[in-house]
Amino acid sequence: MLLIWVVLRLPECFGGQGEPGNNPVLLRYCFQTEGWTLHKYIIRPIYYCGFDRNIQAKQGDEYQQGFSELRPDQEDNPFQQYYYPFISEQKGKQNNIKMATMAANTQRQTIGSEEYSLYSSLSEDELIKMAIQQSLGEDPVGPAAAQKPLVAGPGEASPSRASSHNPPYRIYPWQRLAAQPRGRPQPSSSGTAWGFRRRYDGSMSTTSQPVELDPVVAAIKDGDEKAVCNMMKSGKDLSKPNKDGWIPLHEAAYYGQVGCLSLLQKAYPGTIDQRTLNEETALYLATSRGNLDCLLTLLQAGAEPDISNKARETPLYKACERKNAEAARLLVQYNADTNHRCNRGWTALHEAVSRNDLEIMDILVKGGAKIESANTYGITSLFVAAESGQLEALRYLAKCGADINTQASDNASALYEACKNGHIPIVEFLLSQGADANKANKDGLLPLHIAAKKGICEIVSMLIPVTSRTRVKRSGISPLHLAAERNNDDILEELIDAGYDVNSTLSDERSCLYEDRRTTPLYFAVFNNNIYATELLLQAGANPNVDLINPLLISIRHGCLKTMKLLLDHGANIDAYISSHPTAFPATIMFSMKYLSVLKYLLDLGCDAGSCFECQYGNGPHPALNYRRDRFNDPQLSKQPTVVQFCEMVSTPEMSRWAGPIIDVLLDYVGNVQLCSRLKEHIDSYEDWAVIKEKAEPPRPLSHLCRIKLGRRRSS
Repeated sequence: MLLIWVVLRLPECFGGQGEPGNNPVLLRYCFQTEGWTLHKYIIRPIYYCGFDRNIQAKQGDEYQQGFSELRPDQEDNPFQQYYYPFISEQKGKQNNIKMATMAANTQRQTIGSEEYSLYSSLSEDELIKMAIQQSLGEDPVGPAAAQKPLVAGPGEASPSRASSHNPPYRIYPWQRLAAQPRGRPQPSSSGTAWGFRRRYDGSMSTTSQPVELDPVVAAIKDGDEKAVCNMMKSGKDLSKPNKDGWIPLHEAAYYGQVGCLSLLQKAYPGTIDQRTLNEETALYLATSRGNLDCLLTLLQAGAEPDISNKARETPLYKACERKNAEAARLLVQYNADTNHRCNRGWTALHEAVSRNDLEIMDILVKGGAKIESANTYGITSLFVAAESGQLEALRYLAKCGADINTQASDNASALYEACKNGHIPIVEFLLSQGADANKANKDGLLPLHIAAKKGICEIVSMLIPVTSRTRVKRSGISPLHLAAERNNDDILEELIDAGYDVNSTLSDERSCLYEDRRTTPLYFAVFNNNIYATELLLQAGANPNVDLINPLLISIRHGCLKTMKLLLDHGANIDAYISSHPTAFPATIMFSMKYLSVLKYLLDLGCDAGSCFECQYGNGPHPALNYRRDRFNDPQLSKQPTVVQFCEMVSTPEMSRWAGPIIDVLLDYVGNVQLCSRLKEHIDSYEDWAVIKEKAEPPRPLSHLCRIKLGRRRSS
């Protein structure tokens, strides 16, 4: 357990006065890092850092996972005694949580996707520590100080969005210095800085006090070559690293001061490839910042172009990530390895393709980049282009001879991924180049399956002519199932018009994935209460009596008379039973017991009511009732199921209060019947039901018997 004290500024809806942010409230929370997710409204700084490693942080109200799923009054909620009193006291006020979020956003601008990536490599302990320090370090007096996102300073290039496959690991100097709060002076080259830094061991340190910049760094940042020369002449060692492993050469490469860089390189030639504690060279920093003059100077001085950082990213990889074609051209000219892999197996070509940069792609391919090189997951550059919808990059790679039918480690093809992501032009191009539409992924699904599931009609139309019906049947699932499951009526109609079998069934392996063991597309449509799809399938010849649980029973449970009529008009068995849960009377009666109007409707159509009174025990003693509520732990469930009698069903606690009216309705549709001892006992337990017992006594009136006889003839 971690015990954390966090300062949260709450708006006046929690008792404060004035502007949000002027009412500090100290909250105490206990939580387990693995067991609970922190709520964004409670611990704001940790929310910005994306605390839970199992949840990808999102901006603002889009963040809906984690603790937000826990009710404040939930018994097992560890935050109950701290969080709920604030909510309950303000129960009459609306949107208090929303106001708290707005107050938090007033104090600090929301960190975007680019800035969030800066925190992705931090551990939970580091994020917690940084959040506490930031919260306690804020000025509680005066207006909330809005901080800028952690991006490059004025006039400096902002880092591009990180690739989804490999979030950035590093934190650069422009990220180490947080932007200034309102009212505080901006740092100058010889002045002070505010913010937090990342130490060499990865931990975070923050300060609310000004920190004097190193004179050497200040001189380099200003491009003061004379000052740098004077320092060297005075005997100052400018090759000594600071606590982050940075030497003045790194600072010159970072700030793009080529004059200072040349001086330092000539004075200390052995430091040209020296790395920071993040294993970044001056060449890497110059490339990352887009300082081409520094980049060229270092290459001409003999800098090694293939030294990678901790994430195994080289300067060439970084040039592709930054879409800097000139930097990539220079590095390739100086023999940079175009096939070097990062720690996820991505090459520079993967990165260039993901950004659809044809110029850099051409530079890399002409420089020897392997087109078929795959990453850790078996993904090639062409696969990346198809997956991300980069049509121009895809055309270029296909022209260079890339395999159109490339497959990832899970056997998903480039065509499959393009269909899944809805890239219609990509699918059209791949098919025109001869892509195989019958390559299944590890789950046996074809591109047509995923297109039907996603509901992309244009892609389905393109795939139907080139997809093998034999392969579809071998997969154990029809695209009709997926279209019906997702209520994609247009896709369903198109597949039916194309001749797909509406009575195709799921394989046993796929049917077992559903608790009700459904098998037909019709069942999916009825289960979703989709009347249009149900009618479409029935008109196309769907058999309503194939599934283990008859779709008619599902429509009864929904209480949809229109669906019931459709199914019955097309031959649904009105006396349907469930073989896995045998009863002595039709399951249609069992499902409609609580809906007397539906029960009467079914009985009018000829449902068998007589079987309800054919008890095997008769007037003899009945076995004791066994109410089994736990279907997972009850050992009797593993035994052969026994046939449930009608009297047992209506005697359960859930149905006992309905028994009288149900029996009364059933007696209107049967002739002379004998009530078993249990039904009599149950009816006798309610004084108002005495008339029902009298009604059941034989002989029944002749007029009633004649009506029953005529009714059976009409229904037959």
